[in-house]
Amino acid sequence: MTVLYEDNHIIAVNKTCNEIVQGDKTGDTPLSETVKAYIKEKYSKPGEVFLGVPHRLDRPTSGVVLFARTSKALTRLNEMFREKSVSQENGLSVKRSISKTYWALVQGTPKIPEARLENYLVRNEQQNKSYIASPGTRDAKQAVLTYKTLVRGERYTLLEINLETGRHHQIRCQLAAIGCPVKGDLKYGARRSNPDGGICLHARQIEFVHPVSKQKICITAPVPEDSLWQQFAALVH
Repeated sequence: MTVLYEDNHIIAVNKTCNEIVQGDKTGDTPLSETVKAYIKEKYSKPGEVFLGVPHRLDRPTSGVVLFARTSKALTRLNEMFREKSVSQENGLSVKRSISKTYWALVQGTPKIPEARLENYLVRNEQQNKSYIASPGTRDAKQAVLTYKTLVRGERYTLLEINLETGRHHQIRCQLAAIGCPVKGDLKYGARRSNPDGGICLHARQIEFVHPVSKQKICITAPVPEDSLWQQFAALVH
């Protein structure tokens, strides 16, 4: 576990692929418990350590995860994560108090180097998978993101993605729909799995107004120590 940022109210760590943020039916030790143990030991905390989880990342995804160390911070962060990252007010786009940027290594190259994707997604709980649906479909939710091409390779392309909504498997599903599934993501059409069982989707950066101090915070997570990730990251200007 790599700590990226820490103060009295929040802590951010760089999650590796295949770590779970919160406990699930697998019974594997979640990242939240690892962070609690770290806080307990570092600060010699007696009793149970409080740690709130305002957002999560899919298990095969890597990158920055933000936790709350106080109930006050958790309440405010929950509100911030529920907001859309961009809204329309008086005809103008207004950036909200928190934004998330992802990097993805995808198969092939998008036909349009930079674009905004708007779809409706339906989640299949049994399959743990989302599908593109027509507007008006029962339980369909609008999914919006923007992407831009950072680096083109022979077989893969590095994209930067900004979310305007936070739907289940949104990035994975929407990129697959334009013919560019995330590398290693067999569920959404990748040709083969990655050796570590993860997918090449990385929560690169999170920007927000601190829930207590009100200062602007920007936290960046280094890419995984995989040679392909390192190769592409080195080419970003």
